[in-house]
Amino acid sequence: MKLILLRHTKSDWTDPAQQDRDRPLNDRGRAAAAEVGKWLTSRGYLPDLVLCSDAVRTRETFAALDLPDTTVDHRADLYLADADTILALARAQTAACVLIVAHNPGIAEAATQAVATPPVHTEFAHYPTGACLVVDLTDDRPGRLLDFVVPRDLGVT
Repeated sequence: MKLILLRHTKSDWTDPAQQDRDRPLNDRGRAAAAEVGKWLTSRGYLPDLVLCSDAVRTRETFAALDLPDTTVDHRADLYLADADTILALARAQTAACVLIVAHNPGIAEAATQAVATPPVHTEFAHYPTGACLVVDLTDDRPGRLLDFVVPRDLGVT
């Protein structure tokens, strides 16, 4: 299975009273998600299935990717999920290509555990908003790194 692990893009913190789960993206986050979507499409990383946290910012990140017809499952258990939960959900799928849109620290830890050899990229350990890892995942072992990008690589600052 090809697994894509995407951290949601930048969210809006202007309303301090807003519940964390309800925070939307800011303008930079929408722009970053659109660029990540173009990058995924240009490289042929098109998911058959999307597992997306039900938080507003992850839903908006997925929508802004503007990917072709894809089945999406908005899941409460991906909101602030840990790496074990994320990887167990991924490995339970039968789709050829699965995209998971979730949150740190779980998505970063899942990315670290998912690859046998991490990318040589200064931002991989930090896994900033919009970070996107693509890995060829087999069985219960770490998989082969295919690609990694952050919005800054795509010109979004």
